[in-house]
Amino acid sequence: MKHLKQTLKALLLVVLTAGFTSCSDDDDNGNIIEQDTTIAGLVSGSTNFEILLAAATRADLVTTLSTVSDTRLTVFAPNDAAFVAYLDVNTEADAIATINALPVATVRNLLLNHVLPTAVTASEVTTGYVKSLAENSTEDNLDLYISVSNNVVTINGDAEVIEPNVVADNGIIHVVDAVIPEATIATFATADSNFSTLLAAVAQEELAATLAGTGSFTVFAPTNAAFVALINADPNDGISSAADILALGNAGTSTTSVLDNILRHHVLGTAVRAEALSTTGATPATPLFAGGGLSIDATVTPPTITDGSGTTHDIIAKNITATNGVVHAIDGVLMPE
Repeated sequence: MKHLKQTLKALLLVVLTAGFTSCSDDDDNGNIIEQDTTIAGLVSGSTNFEILLAAATRADLVTTLSTVSDTRLTVFAPNDAAFVAYLDVNTEADAIATINALPVATVRNLLLNHVLPTAVTASEVTTGYVKSLAENSTEDNLDLYISVSNNVVTINGDAEVIEPNVVADNGIIHVVDAVIPEATIATFATADSNFSTLLAAVAQEELAATLAGTGSFTVFAPTNAAFVALINADPNDGISSAADILALGNAGTSTTSVLDNILRHHVLGTAVRAEALSTTGATPATPLFAGGGLSIDATVTPPTITDGSGTTHDIIAKNITATNGVVHAIDGVLMPE
């Protein structure tokens, strides 16, 4: 941690002297002009964020990013090269033209997906989920998955912080090297290393496209530890490794494998947030695979879920929100009846 803080302080000095203009300037008569040092002002005063400024203007967010109040923001700011790559165009002018041709609501939500409702310095960033100001179709705030590893901060498994801690009057800017699209459920499965076994199983059974597509889903997502618990549960069940779990993809009917049925037992065909779970007792739910219903009990802490085989597990993280549904992390693998 000490090494991380020293590194970030060094980077901060570089940022304040190179990435953004933070000093006063002169007009043609030699008068001192104080620069706007709000988030919007710092972005507009830099030559590296012309596309971001155009997008903020298109989305009518300049006022939001220039308002100084008790609410201080964190902005993960993509530079011009990041926007050019994301929009798959050749020049900054092409990128701005593309931005201006998009619906205002689309640009607004994309930019808000880069904004946190509180100021967080790089030294305060920890691995986990945070809510952005972007929303899904039901007006629930979308999550970002932030990973901190070897002094590198990555958002949603792709965008990397390359210049941290640009201090503004109304918050903090962290420059990132990629635009951060609104996450689908599949995004979190890919970005969060705690779901690497689940990701491998989903990819093998070709369910990734479903979880990345349109729709409204609830996924009860087993962590890697949940799969380890399954491996260790019964020494005589033939499952002694992650490879044995993936091998279940070769077992079953000609159209549906055992592993496919198990995975579908974790998915509901509608988004169910934690606050919609029963507070008076067990709530039945039918997974995509009709191999026995799920029973959810929110009267206990943590809430529990009972699978089709009658085994109960804990819901250890709730309401990880994506564009196409919600994820609840669980500490066990749900088995059909």
